[in-house]
Amino acid sequence: MGTGAHPDGSLDASVEIQIQLSPTGGCLVVPRTVLDRSRTTVTSSGDLNVSQVSAPARLYRKIEVPKEFQTTGEIDGQSLAFGGDIRVGDLTGDGPPDLLVYRCDHLSELKPTFLGAFDLDGQVIWQVGSRGAQPLRPGPVAVFDIDGDGSEEVITFFHQPSGNTPRESMADVVIQIRDGSTGELKLEAKPEILIACEGWGSNWCHHRIFIANLRGLPKPSDFVIKLGEKLLAFDNHLNLLWKYEIEWNAYSECSAYIPSVGDIDGDGRDEVNGGYYLLNPDGTPRWAKQLAPNMDSVAILPWDRGIPRAICSGGGHVLDADGNVALALGEHVVPHGQEVRVGNFLPNEAAPQMAIRYLGHHPDILMVDNNGHVLHDFKVNSSPNETGMEVIHWNGPKGPDLLYNGGALFDGMGAVAVSLPGLPDPIGPEKMGWYHAIPGDFCGDLREDVLVYNPWDTTVYIYTQDPLDESAYAGYSAGPRQYNARLMD
Repeated sequence: MGTGAHPDGSLDASVEIQIQLSPTGGCLVVPRTVLDRSRTTVTSSGDLNVSQVSAPARLYRKIEVPKEFQTTGEIDGQSLAFGGDIRVGDLTGDGPPDLLVYRCDHLSELKPTFLGAFDLDGQVIWQVGSRGAQPLRPGPVAVFDIDGDGSEEVITFFHQPSGNTPRESMADVVIQIRDGSTGELKLEAKPEILIACEGWGSNWCHHRIFIANLRGLPKPSDFVIKLGEKLLAFDNHLNLLWKYEIEWNAYSECSAYIPSVGDIDGDGRDEVNGGYYLLNPDGTPRWAKQLAPNMDSVAILPWDRGIPRAICSGGGHVLDADGNVALALGEHVVPHGQEVRVGNFLPNEAAPQMAIRYLGHHPDILMVDNNGHVLHDFKVNSSPNETGMEVIHWNGPKGPDLLYNGGALFDGMGAVAVSLPGLPDPIGPEKMGWYHAIPGDFCGDLREDVLVYNPWDTTVYIYTQDPLDESAYAGYSAGPRQYNARLMD
């Protein structure tokens, strides 16, 4: 493969790089001069050089987490009121989205112990538990109509203290399904395989629940949980469907902390992409191999000719359903693939592009086209944890899409296309103290809006296009990008 990488990860403009495109070993030689070395570097909303291509943003709603849901924590010797991590869904079934805030136990900061539902006016719907600590990472809480009754449920872990259970153990955790409109408990289980799980460290702390269609039903009715080196799948009655143990778990050489689900082969059932493995709907591995290190971000999304592929940040890989490499940027181009997002960022381009954060927790982004050409190399604005990118269909289904990062929307050239007015500087510790984003049509036409929140603050913001035609709103409809929101990688 090519050379020209400097110790800081930058690449020399005078050399060529080679990008592997096929399992047969063919390479596409791309002159480094195709990379745009101009950078958009901003540190606050006041510095943004805003493009005029996309409609500007207006603040649609500024929603306070209800006072009775807030708690306090001491940060750097000061008391700070905060809400916690947020999920979105039509909990009451009346059309507009509602919000769910949750917090975790104080010992592990991973096991939900408080749930609070409220509407877009900040009015309380219901609550379960009290107080609790800031979640260590976005955690095991999902909002979805898992039982198919037409109303959404909350699928969650819940902490049930039991003696002196260590923080590493799941022995004091149950799985619950709660009625979205009332919070009432519908189902609860404490599977032996769950409570036997234990662990700690970076590969353990990203507990998530992913809604999936593993049985080929008319709508998703299952979910997948990752706990360290284990994956567990359950149906909507909380019966265990399968388990899988991941082979690679060493730091920086493990599979994705947060896997992804999607139907890669078009059979109506979802597979699980972990970067180093692709699991069939029954939990058996279709392929398993250790690709490049730092496999931090994965997806199953349409790539070439609309065909779904396994998108993998480590080394900038794209693989087909059988594990054949369709594209590999290589470690010299992507030394540390922290995040990867796929969207139609470029106008008049039918095939999608890949935006990849290629130097770990830094603001450096490569924009790569569908054939593996590295089009642009730019910096997004700095955000405390240097994660949290998201694709926003701000310009509607026909695009072009925009890339959210740290309270701004960037176009495919790396310029700030839309700034979000009135968004305060983030507060709180850097691991969670920044603006997480959930895309969705929350208030207007077919164009997506963006919901942003800082778990260490007490306010949720929804931004939409200006002007807004609320008469075009057909109600909130959730898809995988809402109920399985990535939030961070």
